[in-house]
Amino acid sequence: MKPSKGMGDEVIEHWYSLVPSQHFSSKEFYDHIGDAIKAQEVPALDSSRVDLSEGGVLSAKREYLRMKRERLTFDICAAPVGINYFFSYRFYVEPVVVGVREILAVLIVLSLLFIGSMRFVGILVGPFILMVACVVFAWLMRNAVGMGLRDLDATLMKIPAIGPIYERFFRKDSYYRQDVRIAYCSIVSGIVKQETARITGEKGVKLLREYTYSPVMGGLYRAKETAVSPAMEAEPVSA
Repeated sequence: MKPSKGMGDEVIEHWYSLVPSQHFSSKEFYDHIGDAIKAQEVPALDSSRVDLSEGGVLSAKREYLRMKRERLTFDICAAPVGINYFFSYRFYVEPVVVGVREILAVLIVLSLLFIGSMRFVGILVGPFILMVACVVFAWLMRNAVGMGLRDLDATLMKIPAIGPIYERFFRKDSYYRQDVRIAYCSIVSGIVKQETARITGEKGVKLLREYTYSPVMGGLYRAKETAVSPAMEAEPVSA
């Protein structure tokens, strides 16, 4: 277990449920969620245990179950509060940060390649080849997923310095990516609530209350039901 940097900036959903006068095993709860996720065969969802501070730097820490897919992160918690116990999860999107370090790292690498190209290839030919290589590399980054190069896309996301620049300036968003993010939210949310109901139901306890808080993107990621009126059901569809 390792300390985490903390909460995400762009919260999608926060769910919370309190169980009075009960105690449960957070390890068992996390293990059951992990098994349920594996049973769903959800791809590219990394799982780990992280320690988040209760308050300041010197405060006690709580263990959270963290699941990540790219920048989409799920932090799940089960912990006591007094004689009571609570379950919660947060979905958030980590921001893409392109800082001075990333820019300096890229400039240093390009400078070294420029010097090396002139030294080993030639003053004129070397820089020309380097420029062509940079253009081709930028084109590949822009079209990696469209060309079916998903391994290249995943690799670029993990490269230090290159990853944030790639995602910020070259990686295209799409309807498919948005739909997949919604699907991941629905799957993990459903499993957490199902396991919460199971682990409390085994003790004959009904959940006291539930809160769902979606401050930023709830309208996009939350499923909605649409009522169909009898008139709409009876209305014929024109060819």
